[in-house]
Amino acid sequence: MNLLTKKNIIAGLEIGTTKIIVLIGEILECGSMNIIGFSKNPTQGIEKGNINNLELLINCINTSIHEAEKIAKYKIHSVYLSISHNEINCQNEIGITPIKNKEITKKDIETVIKIAKSVKIKNNHDILHIIPQEFRVDHQSGIKNPIGLSGIRMQTNVHLITGNKNIKKNIINAIKKCGIHVKKIIFSGLASGLSVLTEEEKNSGVCLIDMGGETMHASIYIKGSLYHNIVIPYAGNSVTRDIAYAFSLSYSDAEFIKKKYGYATADLSMTCQNLDILNKNGKKIDNCHYQSLTEVIEPRYTELLYLVKKEIVKLYTKHNIKKNKYQEISNVVLTGGSSKIKYLLKCAKKIFHTQVMIKKPCNISKIPEYINKPEYATIVGLLQYGKNYQKSSRKKNKSPRFLKYLLNQIKYWLTK
Repeated sequence: MNLLTKKNIIAGLEIGTTKIIVLIGEILECGSMNIIGFSKNPTQGIEKGNINNLELLINCINTSIHEAEKIAKYKIHSVYLSISHNEINCQNEIGITPIKNKEITKKDIETVIKIAKSVKIKNNHDILHIIPQEFRVDHQSGIKNPIGLSGIRMQTNVHLITGNKNIKKNIINAIKKCGIHVKKIIFSGLASGLSVLTEEEKNSGVCLIDMGGETMHASIYIKGSLYHNIVIPYAGNSVTRDIAYAFSLSYSDAEFIKKKYGYATADLSMTCQNLDILNKNGKKIDNCHYQSLTEVIEPRYTELLYLVKKEIVKLYTKHNIKKNKYQEISNVVLTGGSSKIKYLLKCAKKIFHTQVMIKKPCNISKIPEYINKPEYATIVGLLQYGKNYQKSSRKKNKSPRFLKYLLNQIKYWLTK
């Protein structure tokens, strides 16, 4: 089959610990996104973000890309890549500069951002994203666009996301060997937020928890700005391993049982029934019933969610935020494949004591039903990031540097 190329094509590549996903979208003239290609395959050759078999990983990437290209009937040459591993860090920094002219210019913004990012970061790390939170001019704070304002001094608060440069380099090299250029690297938690969170949720204060296989990402938004990110190296696969150990099952049978019969907290209507639980081949599992299965699953999910709550409390304590400031987080949003277990909302509400919801990608209109699921939050977010990036790049070509920060809404300004 002959594969064509087309200008307005965006491709996302997610290399997770359990699956590799490729999603291809076309930006239509009206500005909307049309999904035209998709593939999903089991991940091989990588574990918790580290490559342990380069040849296997390259084969997996090649297979996934070719499958998606075949469906899309287009040849792709570049991708937006999501990245997530234990060595993702974040920090909030401040930049301050005097206002040289009567009014703030783009040059002033460039200067204050440069000062804010000129800080010490962890060894062997480089900056993945610089995300402005707000500007302050003299005593006026909470400013999103300071251009044209007058004052003596300007301050900016930025959120820096950094990652291990060697891990990043190894994954990029693997993709290059497939003949694909990595156009931009995006932290997975940031991509998920683009696809499932609304501006209203970000403004009201929200903690987004993306529950994957081997890792969870928690991203905290306060007053519309990204304030904190954490990567927790435990997630749904921990639950599967607990089930396999408790009932002497293979990992694949344990995963099947978790998805089909598992509850994150007890449901009396089911646990009171002595119903058989069968493996994927239809064989009854001895000594395994709904109640005993829930007794294995619930403690682990509770522990996973408490790890996030502990990080939230630590964050607020570290920054000496008053207790009533905790109400800044008025919502907890769960997404990711491991959020699909039954009764997770009931379990989470007991831990966070606030409004909790499970969400799937919602920020692309006419999204196909087969990817309109929590486990595709990151890959859909990659296409949205790519669309925003292309839009800001076009404006950049027509105007001086840094104008994109103001014209394309500062919250989308995610630059190395």
